[in-house]
Amino acid sequence: MKHTRRRFRALLAIAWASLAMAQKPAVEDAWQLIAQGKRDQAVTLLRGVIQADARNADARLLLGSILMENGQRAESIAQLGEAVRLLPKSAEAHNALGEAYNAFGDATAARPEFERAVELDPQHAQAQVNLAAILVQQGDAEHAIPHLDRAIRLFGRRPDAAYPHYLRAGIYSEERDAAKASAELQQAVELRPDFAEAWSDLGEARKNLSDAKGALAAFRRAVALSPEDPVAQARLGAYLLDTGAAHDAVEHLDVAVRLDPKNQSALNALQRALRRDGQAERAEAATKKLAELLRERDQADQKLVAALETNNRGAELEKAGDVRGALEKYRAALELLPEHVGIRANLAVALLKLGNWQEGISQMREALRRDPGNVDVQKALEDALAQAKAHGIVPPKQ
Repeated sequence: MKHTRRRFRALLAIAWASLAMAQKPAVEDAWQLIAQGKRDQAVTLLRGVIQADARNADARLLLGSILMENGQRAESIAQLGEAVRLLPKSAEAHNALGEAYNAFGDATAARPEFERAVELDPQHAQAQVNLAAILVQQGDAEHAIPHLDRAIRLFGRRPDAAYPHYLRAGIYSEERDAAKASAELQQAVELRPDFAEAWSDLGEARKNLSDAKGALAAFRRAVALSPEDPVAQARLGAYLLDTGAAHDAVEHLDVAVRLDPKNQSALNALQRALRRDGQAERAEAATKKLAELLRERDQADQKLVAALETNNRGAELEKAGDVRGALEKYRAALELLPEHVGIRANLAVALLKLGNWQEGISQMREALRRDPGNVDVQKALEDALAQAKAHGIVPPKQ
């Protein structure tokens, strides 16, 4: 989301520089309100513009982007989707819709929008980066590389090029090429000196290159820029511990564990640092906490296995036509793992099949609430609501 917000601000700056050429008068006023920090007034104005002219794609694009920033998923995507319908050959519109999907955790829906954007305009650098980031996220680094390389060329030596350099470094790191990763990260921090995550990764790359002084400097810079980042604090603390500075390591590992109490590696490093620093009592307490964490994870793993086995048994019964038997299994599985969206969706479907519309729709809504970007659950809920309406059933209130 941080990168999306930076992108929104960059888009604002670009658009503000060319208002007279690119926007209609009413939308110009909305941009001016945004520049003054009056977002709510801009939203009200844009809603009025769209009500008066439903085909104003510029207004829909701007409104959809603001709503995305505000976390209003449904209307943001609706506005941007309509903008794409009105401007099917606009790379900017497809990219904006893709960014909204991605911001709300729906990478599957975002990818084709980014693909369409770069197809329409291969020179659209931000769309190239966005597509590459999705591909990396989905484990397809090989196809991400040409998009990153093109984006880097298009951005040149501008700060916007820092993020594609950072992603390119990540791919090199996966390939165990620390030298190339370090070179890309060096470019990233030169272009954006406040890029904390890049500084932290640069520390790792330099450490792998046995550049002790450079690694320590990069780790310290990352922590200075982002002191509330548990990864940066844990990396610096672990490096200090490895270099014999146990006392200094404790300070940073304490912070890392405070920020992320479930971080097993940080807790393990902390107990080692405390022991080396002569703080035996605190070291023992950290060791006990680590043992508890390992026990909890083991129990969670066992619960996960049991829940999935029960869920799978339910699926077998449902396939065999025993929906009631399946329903019992799904309920039992959900009791073991209430946060599992797939099990809850299976339970909802079984309830709907048995005519229990109220609970079925409620369970489906809860599944979607837990995973707002799940397209399959969204479609299943829409189908359930449509069927309930066709049967004259009033669905439960949200």
